[in-house]
Amino acid sequence: WLKFFSHSFPTLSSMDEAKTLIKSLIRDIPDFPKPGIVFKDITTLLKDPSGFKAAISLFVQRYKEMNIDVVVGVESRGFIFGAPVAHELGIGFVPVRKPRKLPGKTIGVSYQLEYGEDRLEMHEDAIEKGQRVIVLDDLVATGGTLKAASQLVEQAGGVLVECGCMVELPELKGRQKIEGIPLYTMVEY
Repeated sequence: WLKFFSHSFPTLSSMDEAKTLIKSLIRDIPDFPKPGIVFKDITTLLKDPSGFKAAISLFVQRYKEMNIDVVVGVESRGFIFGAPVAHELGIGFVPVRKPRKLPGKTIGVSYQLEYGEDRLEMHEDAIEKGQRVIVLDDLVATGGTLKAASQLVEQAGGVLVECGCMVELPELKGRQKIEGIPLYTMVEY
């Protein structure tokens, strides 16, 4: 299945093997960031060259025929996946960041967290009207961050094709929160 990583078109079995590898490399950290939470730690996947390459390759294979113009990566783990995917696709990368982190004029969207509010921002000129965009992040849990990033893309005039995440936590119902927005995930927990 290593042939899969040489940018040849993957077979179904090699894609399944890549997803199995990815899932095996994500570890659980109990009681982080607070008691009762089981954190899905991707750093163990990132340090494994085959695992990291598998994740990037699955995204590239997914999007290479979709005529995507721009990859948006959500701070901060979305940068880790979004930039190399954009590079492999030969297209631009746009970072979506927390407030006051970008130097130019920005547009922003506020969204609700379990205990409070947060905000995402993007340079106002980062996406041209009509550009086809994917939003990438490491994980979808409650869906709030992906929904906000998707709203930013639309506010900028982009056409949101899909959101993509390596991991989905279905019990947190993030897919339902972003209902109407296509979502691709590689593995579920």
